[in-house]
Amino acid sequence: MRTFLCAYFCQRHGREFTLEPQRYVDLTIPRVIYSHDLFEHRTKGSWWDQLRGKYLVPASEWRRAKKIILLARDPRDCFVSLYLQMTRRTAETPAKLKKKTTGEMLRDGRFGIRAMVRTMNDWLNELSRHDHFALLRYETIRAAPAQKFRELLEWLGENNAELSVLEGAVDFSGFEKMQKMEADGAFDSKILQPGDARDRESFKVRRGKIGGFEDYLSDRDQQYATEAMKSLHPRFGYAPVNELNLGTSAGQR
Repeated sequence: MRTFLCAYFCQRHGREFTLEPQRYVDLTIPRVIYSHDLFEHRTKGSWWDQLRGKYLVPASEWRRAKKIILLARDPRDCFVSLYLQMTRRTAETPAKLKKKTTGEMLRDGRFGIRAMVRTMNDWLNELSRHDHFALLRYETIRAAPAQKFRELLEWLGENNAELSVLEGAVDFSGFEKMQKMEADGAFDSKILQPGDARDRESFKVRRGKIGGFEDYLSDRDQQYATEAMKSLHPRFGYAPVNELNLGTSAGQR
């Protein structure tokens, strides 16, 4: 999403792509804050960092926000992504954590899937009170990127999006294109650079496979994760299969 928005506005104004478009001080583009907010607050930094809210979006920014987007993904896929981020990409991860198996990390009180579910519920409870709030799902965007990104631009107030620019930005932010750019070191931000160019599992744009958690979690671990998912608010639309068949999964906003 971030790559798409940056590509769209840079292309529309005829500027070189960057993930930091604020460097073009003359461009009229939305001011966007991207944050892991509450999850980083609970998992990153020292007790002092948590006490002073280092990783939280400041209350003043929430008050100023005209619109808020909560981008969600299946917590099971998110967990695998986090596990590989911590063990393959983040040099600062303590050795004790890096030695944990996926199953051990999955059950970890701080980094495991139950912590993820709790944070997602807390986000929804807090952010959905905002007058202009949207819940978007990674899976829905992957299924129809052109349509969903057009709807996103309209929701942000870009009602007359140029079709050629939109199509160009959708193509530019396609998963395969981004994966190649990361491998070539074409991004100007460290957030889209591999931990080890020789290790595909250390890439930020790694696989993007929906349901890819099945390739990393044992049957027992998948059962544990599914049980944890029962506590996730149904509005996210990630209810376990048996619940989906009962029609309890809520549609997204």
